Amino acid sequence: MVRAGSAADRSGGRQPVDGLTGPAGTTVPAPGAGGPADRAAVAGGTAAGPPGGSGGPGGSRAAGRARTRSRASGRGRTPGRGRSRVRRNQGLAAWGFALPFVLLFATFVAVPVLSSFIFSFTDIRSSDLRHPLAVNFAGLRNYTKLFSDEVFGQAVLNTVYFVGVAVPLTMCLALAVAVALNSGVNRLRTFFRVGYYLPVVTSIIAIAVLWRFLLEPTAGLLNQLLGLVGITGPNWLGSQFWSMPAIIAMATWRNMGFLMVIFLAGLQAIPAQLYEAADVDGASGWSRFRFVTLPMLRPTLLFGAVITGIGYLQFFEEPFVLTQGKPLNKTLSVSYDIYNQFGFGNYGYAAAMSYLLFATIVLLTMLQFRLLGQRPDAPVRGRR
Repeated sequence: MVRAGSAADRSGGRQPVDGLTGPAGTTVPAPGAGGPADRAAVAGGTAAGPPGGSGGPGGSRAAGRARTRSRASGRGRTPGRGRSRVRRNQGLAAWGFALPFVLLFATFVAVPVLSSFIFSFTDIRSSDLRHPLAVNFAGLRNYTKLFSDEVFGQAVLNTVYFVGVAVPLTMCLALAVAVALNSGVNRLRTFFRVGYYLPVVTSIIAIAVLWRFLLEPTAGLLNQLLGLVGITGPNWLGSQFWSMPAIIAMATWRNMGFLMVIFLAGLQAIPAQLYEAADVDGASGWSRFRFVTLPMLRPTLLFGAVITGIGYLQFFEEPFVLTQGKPLNKTLSVSYDIYNQFGFGNYGYAAAMSYLLFATIVLLTMLQFRLLGQRPDAPVRGRR
């Protein structure tokens, strides 16, 4: 018969645990207390006792271990499920915030890029837009046609000429101005920075009007100055020889300010201790620039070369607003030729030109990283 713990039991030092106390000190859980594992453990402990119904110490220890395992298993399952639920909710919230960008990117970037790549292998024209699935597969015909197109070949030569001259010229002038503003100019430094950067944020239309006024053959400012010293100025924008140098000068002046700001930030990040050590060693100004400034500016120069090279390979605005590719396609760029082909309705052919230009940009960028990127230290060779 089960009985409740009495005062005699408490006075004897025996405390009831979680409800009732059975015969010979066996603890029986109260109704609703503990789970099936606890009741099974108690039953097992009672059954493990000696004959006569008295539970031994082995049964009590087994019951305690069973209750501990049951509680530990319960604690292990609930937080795991909670953490997975929180992680899943965080993922859904992140995708919810990113969904507008993903939709816009897929609609206006990913789908057009994929479509243009497919178009480059077809003969699609503007007349096929109503029935785009009725176009014929052309294979590599558009790409092979590029190598026999004289106009495209002239555009490639013009682009190579422009990039080969304008990129080094822009970088050298921007670096010279940055070095001067960083060390040589102490007064009105902010004024000069703003003045050099102003063409970067100026409209290309305003710049074109300004340079047309400067380069006008009869009343232009540049030819007027040359006439003061007895030199007859050429028709800068109408000459086959001088038209491309004129565009290069305009592009260099327009983009130099951006690189100047980048190089100036790189110069200000060089530790002054390096220059102090070079002064202690008796290095001249040129030695300091060659052995301290240039090596420390290597990552900045790489960034400037990559950004400028990518932009100049796609140059379009300068010939479009100044010469329209004239005279005799001497200022026609690859991007301008792609624009013309799209205007003519040759969508497949223009797409092939675009992807060839993209491949050229990738190759030039890899070459620049190869030449200007960080190189691991050469291994030290031991003496034989």
